[in-house]
Amino acid sequence: MYTLVLLSMVPQQMWLQVLILVAGIAVVLGGADLLTKGAVGLAERMGIPQIVIGLTIVAMGTSMPEFFVSLMSAINGTPDLAVGNVVGSNIFNALLIVGCAAVVAPITILRATVRKDIPFALVASAVLLMMCLDGNVNRLDALLLLALFLIFMTITLRGARQDGVEQGENKETGPANPPMHPLKVVTLLTVGLAALILGSDVFVDNASAVARTLGVSDAIIGLTIVACGTSMPELATSVVAASRGNSGIAIGNVLGSNVFNILLILGITGMVSPMVMQGITQTDLSVMVVSMILLWLFSFTKLRIERWEGAVLVLAFVGYMTYLIGYTV
Repeated sequence: MYTLVLLSMVPQQMWLQVLILVAGIAVVLGGADLLTKGAVGLAERMGIPQIVIGLTIVAMGTSMPEFFVSLMSAINGTPDLAVGNVVGSNIFNALLIVGCAAVVAPITILRATVRKDIPFALVASAVLLMMCLDGNVNRLDALLLLALFLIFMTITLRGARQDGVEQGENKETGPANPPMHPLKVVTLLTVGLAALILGSDVFVDNASAVARTLGVSDAIIGLTIVACGTSMPELATSVVAASRGNSGIAIGNVLGSNVFNILLILGITGMVSPMVMQGITQTDLSVMVVSMILLWLFSFTKLRIERWEGAVLVLAFVGYMTYLIGYTV
């Protein structure tokens, strides 16, 4: 009886939640490793640049947690969590994920990425900022976001062959290996993505429960815990990809996820249920835009994000989190 009483105490529950969080992170990391291997194998079999796989298949897969969280938040009448999740995730992606990946191994950037992919992600961020000036994202706004998403996908897929000319980064993996068997590619992608989503869901559920117990608002939970949790697939995938020398997967995953988050996720979410901004400030939206500008500048200089530049991005993220938490406490 005494043991049962102890197990019902909040501190004991907190320890259990911490253990579950650690288990969730371990599942995410394992999934990221499998997904990266599968994505590289797919790129080699199809003969297209890793950046294209990162911008499309990997980005769409790692953005699934953001999609489900935002969609269910809008349906359940908590738009703060939906928009905060996307804005926070994009800041997390551009600053912390790229920063950590670059610190692990400098990221090589294709000219086409600097000319096309990063600017498109920046435009998507700027469009969302302008849409939110009136305090809401209505169905007309959502329709425009979906139209821009179709344009992005068309440009990306049509440019795949031209980008293939610049596949010098794909030589990073060393001597050419026999193409991976299609069944193995599908298995790695499927199992890896499932592990990423499952591990992230475990993290978000437990972290959000703790935050709500402490009286944290939905907007802040969305900008911090949920955003970080749903971005864990991108973080794990990009860091693992960078450590393996697959820069195209690392940077493509981040850029594609940012575009997917704004154009596809908020587009669909806004069509289902128009969203009114509550708790998401112009400062948060501006940081999202500035983070993309900073990423673009670092990429533009030498077509490479160095370790020190990655450290700057990480410090910028820490500064934003410090401001956000200090401002709301």
